[in-house]
Amino acid sequence: MTGKDNDAQIETRIVEVLKNIYDPEIPVNIYELGLIYEIVVDEDSTVHISMTLTAPNCPMADELLGEVNQKVKEIEGVKDLDLKLTFDPPWDQSMLSEEAALALGLL
Repeated sequence: MTGKDNDAQIETRIVEVLKNIYDPEIPVNIYELGLIYEIVVDEDSTVHISMTLTAPNCPMADELLGEVNQKVKEIEGVKDLDLKLTFDPPWDQSMLSEEAALALGLL
């Protein structure tokens, strides 16, 4: 298996894990909410995730980031995680997947 194939498999597993992490205040997973801006697996299997929150003052931010950190690091093949929180661009409802918008009754 080439490095790129392995990276793609790790990224697929990361997305699966992120789809099982839910914003505590919204009954939709963080991936479908559009909170994950970027996932990059580098050549030494360090994962770089750039994500946001629905609001900068989210009271559950620490818990949500802690859960992402813990669960991604538990994935087989992940050597380390560089998790960056950003508010640029700020999150808005246009970032929802169609599945999330349906679940929230917005479609």
